Amino acid sequence: MRIGELAAQTGVSVRALRYYEEQHLLTSERSPSGQRHYPDAAVDRVLLIQCLYASGLSSKTIRELIPCTHTGVATPDTINRLTAERDRMNDRIADLAMARDRLEAVIAAASGTVSCEPVCVPQSA
Repeated sequence: MRIGELAAQTGVSVRALRYYEEQHLLTSERSPSGQRHYPDAAVDRVLLIQCLYASGLSSKTIRELIPCTHTGVATPDTINRLTAERDRMNDRIADLAMARDRLEAVIAAASGTVSCEPVCVPQSA
């Protein structure tokens, strides 16, 4: 199938499909005129890529995990990689929560100093 057909069947933009190829997540055959042609299995592959992206994984991590999906059985290494990604995500969430708490404190402190006077008063000429 052509790239437009794959895009229509998966709900993914043509641009995203080209990006997946650039990142070596998806492959296609080229016709003599240079058009991309994908096997029917590309639909499932694109849907898997979308699921992994939605899980917060980077294209690099997805590229490393894709070969593990052919058997349908998760290896201990695959589980370890996914667990490490989850742990990194939890660390980022904790950092964001701390930043939000600091911002709340700044807002509370600033709220006590709110004035009705304009900060910048135009000077008369």
